[in-house]
Amino acid sequence: MKNFVSSHFLALLASAACAFAPAAQAATSDVSASSFESAFHEDVDVAPEQAWQALVNIAGWWSASHTYSGDAANLALEPAAGGCWCERWAGNSVQHARVLVAMPERMLRLDGALGPLQAMGATGILTFRLAPRAKGTSLDVTYRVRASPDAALDKVAAGVDKVLEEQVKRLAASMAKRQPGAPTGEK
Repeated sequence: MKNFVSSHFLALLASAACAFAPAAQAATSDVSASSFESAFHEDVDVAPEQAWQALVNIAGWWSASHTYSGDAANLALEPAAGGCWCERWAGNSVQHARVLVAMPERMLRLDGALGPLQAMGATGILTFRLAPRAKGTSLDVTYRVRASPDAALDKVAAGVDKVLEEQVKRLAASMAKRQPGAPTGEK
């Protein structure tokens, strides 16, 4: 089962890379065999507090098709330094990332090589920044990935970028739906 889950996740990411590579180039920069950076921006018409609550409820916005278990309800994020963004199901578990910085309503920074990047020995820093604006919150997301040149990150950067773009759009939509004081779904 473990090999099936991993190969299923890799196949999903690879198909995203092939299907969406041309559209993803606008948000990906500094692409090389050993590194790339993806950046995204969304404006949402909710206060930073509401945006933060949606952000830390990762099971509420991360796509089930980009999990190992196939069920986003198995995801949890502990929004504190050293906290885990983990996935647990049926005796299995995956640490997707570790929290480096948690500043409610301002910034969440994670250290994690997502999906197949883990097996490549890559490192990834995923940063979510929230900033108040006149009518809501600005969301800026960056993902900086580094690995040895033999990882050939230039071959997967567009696919990773597209998957993250989908997640950021889902996050922004989730932020707009949440009500102040609603439970965060943290485990």
